[in-house]
Amino acid sequence: MTTVKIKGMSCGHCVAAVIQALERLDTISKVSVDLEKGEARFAGEPALADVRAAIEAAGFEVVDENA
Repeated sequence: MTTVKIKGMSCGHCVAAVIQALERLDTISKVSVDLEKGEARFAGEPALADVRAAIEAAGFEVVDENA
């Protein structure tokens, strides 16, 4: 499972939006989002740029912990 940190989620609708955005990517399966931790976890091997683009298109920000 891959985990990405997400900034900007505040409610169940946000969680649903992120799940739907990630499930649209063919290379991802088994998506789960933890609102309290601000994280999305998923199985698969998508390009991180695709994950970031999908989450940003849903209105949220992927936090780069290495920056």
